[in-house]
Amino acid sequence: MDKNKIILFDLDGTLIDSTDAIVSTFYHSFKELGFDFNGNDETIKSLIGYPLDVMYKELGVEESKVWDFVDSYKNRYRVISKEQTTLLENAYDAVYQASLFARVSVVTTKTRMFTIPLLEHFNIAQFFEVVTGRENVQNPKPHPEPILITLEQMNYNKDKHSVWMIGDTKLDLIAASDANVNSIGVLCGYGEKEELLKYTNTVKSNALDAINHIKTL
Repeated sequence: MDKNKIILFDLDGTLIDSTDAIVSTFYHSFKELGFDFNGNDETIKSLIGYPLDVMYKELGVEESKVWDFVDSYKNRYRVISKEQTTLLENAYDAVYQASLFARVSVVTTKTRMFTIPLLEHFNIAQFFEVVTGRENVQNPKPHPEPILITLEQMNYNKDKHSVWMIGDTKLDLIAASDANVNSIGVLCGYGEKEELLKYTNTVKSNALDAINHIKTL
């Protein structure tokens, strides 16, 4: 059948829970590079969704050293990401159900180098047409570029396709708004309901509820 709906999923906090992997890797890089971090787990979690370089700057690393920390992070994350990441409950069902009536892609700020192995590890890679990661764009979310690039690759036609971005932070929802596509916020990740409702009219508890909602439209 000719699918006229396109659904774009964020990854962290929307389909997977990689909090432990991310937080522990930040601490690893601080230790490795001798950075005196005076925040806590919550400080790091509040920035998840932004690119790594932005996160390190916000956490107090000086600009000239940021990329050393990013390199340290990537070397460590590569080793531990699979074992310290879980697929969120209902996420497999969400992606599978979406694939039955829509065309589906991933738009994430993670690099593809980490994203593809995780999608394969959780056996959901086969459902996605396009995976857009940090290295595929100049401007990550909340800029609309990752969404626009993904839609371009999917031969998006505004007269034919309706598009939804599903994500757990305001970054996903702002990007969707600026790309002129629909959005649904989900509460299974890092964003609070009140915050998400500033940027979208629809907030659901998880990705499967979001898919069930789209199915009824």
